Amino acid sequence: MGGRLIRLGVRTLGAAALALVALGSCTTLTDFAARSFFLPKDDRKAEYAVETLHDQGFVTTDGVRLNAEVHRPKGLLKTPTLLSRIPYSDTAWNRLRSDSIARYWAAHGYTVVVQGTRGRFHSGGAFQPLTHEREDGQETLAWIAKQPWYDGHIGMWGGSAFGQTIWAVYDNAEPNVDTAFIQIASTSFRDFFHPGGAFALESALYWSLNSHGTKDEEVDYKALDKGVQGFPVIEADDRALAEIPFFDDWAGQDPAYWRKVDGADRAKNSSAPMLMLGGWYDPFLSSMLRDYAEMKRNAKAADTKLIIGPFGHARGVEIFGKPGPEYRIASVDPALRWFDERFGIAGSKPLAPVRIFVMGENVWRDEQEWPLARTRFEQFHMWSDGKLHDGAMFTGDAKLGFTYDPQDPVPTNGGAMLGARSGMKLQAKEARKDVLSFLSEPLAQPMEITGPVNALLTVKTDAPSTDFTVKLCVVLADGTAWNLADGIARMAMPPNFPRLYIDVDMGAVSILLPQGSRLRVDVSSSNFPRFDRNPNTGENPETARKTRIARQTLFLSEAVGVSYVTLPVIPR
Repeated sequence: MGGRLIRLGVRTLGAAALALVALGSCTTLTDFAARSFFLPKDDRKAEYAVETLHDQGFVTTDGVRLNAEVHRPKGLLKTPTLLSRIPYSDTAWNRLRSDSIARYWAAHGYTVVVQGTRGRFHSGGAFQPLTHEREDGQETLAWIAKQPWYDGHIGMWGGSAFGQTIWAVYDNAEPNVDTAFIQIASTSFRDFFHPGGAFALESALYWSLNSHGTKDEEVDYKALDKGVQGFPVIEADDRALAEIPFFDDWAGQDPAYWRKVDGADRAKNSSAPMLMLGGWYDPFLSSMLRDYAEMKRNAKAADTKLIIGPFGHARGVEIFGKPGPEYRIASVDPALRWFDERFGIAGSKPLAPVRIFVMGENVWRDEQEWPLARTRFEQFHMWSDGKLHDGAMFTGDAKLGFTYDPQDPVPTNGGAMLGARSGMKLQAKEARKDVLSFLSEPLAQPMEITGPVNALLTVKTDAPSTDFTVKLCVVLADGTAWNLADGIARMAMPPNFPRLYIDVDMGAVSILLPQGSRLRVDVSSSNFPRFDRNPNTGENPETARKTRIARQTLFLSEAVGVSYVTLPVIPR
C-alpha cells in the first residue's frame, strides 16, 4: 500500500526502522514511523486521536468471513468512510504501511476500513485474484451502510489488484461509492494481460509467482526465466514452479472469465468522479487512459482528474540512468486533498484537472485536459534507407523485409510490465537482423512529446498468423539509446491478401528531448518475454507446441503503403 514505501527498504530506514516494523502493531510506534518516513506533509492539521477496532467484518452470503480493521477519529460519531480492500499478506511490513496510512486519514476526520479480500489479511476463503470482488465488494458496501459511524458517504483508495476491487463496485447503486483515488489499474484487466492481442507473459508469470501461495513471496527471476522458455506458453507456470490455476485463466481467452473480472462498461456507468494515477511505464496506462476519456464523457463522473508520473507498476523508474521520483509517495500524497475536495471539507485546495511529469526536464506540470489541447500530432515516416522523416513520405516503391524465428526472439529490454526489469533501460547500439531500425536527423532544438503514441504499419507475412512490434527510443548525443514507448499487434493474415494495415498502440509518454538527440523506431515481430512469442502457425499461441519461421515485409512508400509513428509534439 501507499506511502514512502521505500523500495530503498531497510537500508533507508536502518536498524531503528526494523524495530518499528517488528512492533508495527504498537500504534504509537506506527504513527511515529509514518510521520518520520513516508506520510505526506499535512495540507491541514490532524485534529483527532485515533482508535482502532480489530476483527470487524461479516460473513458473506456464501459463508466466507471477510475481516477488517476500522480506524476511527475519537469524538466524532459519524464521518465519511474510506474503504480499502487489499489482496496482500498480513506481514509486519504491510501492517505498518496499512495501519499508518489508515490512522493518518482517521486523524483528519475519516473512518477508515481496511479489509482483506478472500484468503488475505485474515479474511477467510481461498485466495483467487480478481474473481470475487464484485459480489464481495457489494456486500462490504452494504455492511458499511449499517454501521453506526456511517454518515452516508464512501470513498475508496487502492491500486493494481486492489484498484480492481474499486472498479468492481464503482457502478454500484445502493449504497454508491462517492469517489475514489485509484492507481495503476483500469476497468480492463483483459487488456492488461492481452495487449494488442498478445499475452503479457512476463507480467502474468511474475504476478503468479508472487501470489500463488497462502502469502505473497519474492519472485525468483531464475524460476521466471525458466518458465517463459519453451512451449506451450500455458505451461510456463509448471516449468517455473507448479500448476497455478489463475495463470491459466489469465493466459486464456475465455469470455466468461473476463466478463466476471472486468464487468461491462464500468467507466461509462460509474456513479462518481475519481482521481486516477498512472505511470509512463505502467502496463495499465493505455486502458486507464481509455477509462479516463470515458469518465470525462460520463456526466456523473466528468470531474475525474488525472496524474501521470515517471513510474512503472508500483515503482519508480530511472530516467536516463538516474533515479526519478518515488512512486509510493505519489500514491498517497494527493489522497487527502482529493477526498477533502470531494467531501466538501472546508479549506481544501482543489487538485489540477491533469498533472504530468515531463521526463528529461524532470518537472511536474499542471494541465487542463488530456491529451493536451495544444498538441500537434506529427507523423514520422519510415524510409527504406533507414531514415525517419518528419511528415515526408517516400514517393517511390519501397519495402524492407526480415525473418522472424520464434525460437530466436528479440529479447525484452525494459518497457511497461510488472517487476524490476521494467522501465527506461539502456538499449543495444547495434540492431539484430530481425529488427528494422529507423533513425531521425539530430534535433535542431529541444522537442517535447507528451501524449499518446501509436504506429501505423503496412505489412505482409507468409505465415497464417504473426506479430509486429514497434519500439520508440531516443538516441542522445553521446550515442546512448533509451526506450520511451512500445507496443505489439497480433494479426491473422487472410489467404492471398497482398498487404494489411495495422495500428499499434504504444501507450503514452511525456519527455523533453534535448537538442542534438535523435528519434529511433525499431520494428520487429517479437519482444520476449514481455510478450509471448507468436508461433506463426495459426494455432492458439498459448497452447501451440510447434513453430515456424515467418517472412515479414514492411511497406514504406506512398505508392504501396506507408509506415509511420504518430508523435504528440508540444510547442515550446
